[in-house]
Amino acid sequence: MAKRGGFPGMPGNMNNLMKQAQKMQKQMEENQKALEEKEFTATAGGSAVEVTVSGKREVLKVKLAEEVVDPEDVEMLEDLIVAATNEALRKVEEETSAVMSKLTGGLGGGFPF
Repeated sequence: MAKRGGFPGMPGNMNNLMKQAQKMQKQMEENQKALEEKEFTATAGGSAVEVTVSGKREVLKVKLAEEVVDPEDVEMLEDLIVAATNEALRKVEEETSAVMSKLTGGLGGGFPF
């Protein structure tokens, strides 16, 4: 007679798996919302340029030190803004990966079956 409430080779029953999946999904949604509300700031050029982005990956603020604004060298200022923005976005990615990895227990986005 077949065992009820489970799949061959999988421990537990389907109801428990569904409850665990729903719990994990709720936690992921809560963590994602918390990440989206955070702000990440990075600097470039020895703090001459400071960029703040949200967890939604939107630029919120760009702060420039007065001495970095040189009409003769706009290209350097552009490069510093790009560098600071990219570093702030990297911080968002690192935080997102760390939170999601902690939540999934290192599943790596897949399931072991």
